[in-house]
Amino acid sequence: MGKIKKPEPVKLIVGMFSNKVALSGEVKKILAEKYGPVDFESEILPFNKTNYYEEEMGKDLQRIFYSFQDLINPEKLAEIKIFTNSVEDKFLVKGKRQVNIDPGYITLSKLVLATTKDYSHRIYLNEGIYAEATLRFARRTFVPYEYTYPDYRTPEYISIFNQIRQIYLKQK
Repeated sequence: MGKIKKPEPVKLIVGMFSNKVALSGEVKKILAEKYGPVDFESEILPFNKTNYYEEEMGKDLQRIFYSFQDLINPEKLAEIKIFTNSVEDKFLVKGKRQVNIDPGYITLSKLVLATTKDYSHRIYLNEGIYAEATLRFARRTFVPYEYTYPDYRTPEYISIFNQIRQIYLKQK
């Protein structure tokens, strides 16, 4: 029988997308006030692997990723997703989101995302929030699963997560 132990702290990441790039600075400020200093900010990338959000949010969506210096307890992921949803609500215009904020975390072995949508490969956390292991670390890089979102499979995204993992590795 294995001994029960507390999980190691993990590296909080947030992916944010919008067609109003100026909102990224406002969102970054709100998140940094809550979760501590940002220690990684990606370049702005086109969010063009799906048109799922187009009706609500418009065209020409752009994504940016942040990671935070302060490590978190992984059991806080649902609470963080609820908070990021409340931040999205602050920017609603006529009931439509202007920004989408996707929190998750990186460990040495995986990238986990939070979502409100259930599916066969997602695990319920609490408060209507699920977790998904989106990427695994193997052969010195992050590797997608069969269900990984198309954008999270791209070399650009994987490079970002590898960079954030290196920051995390130095913090351990």
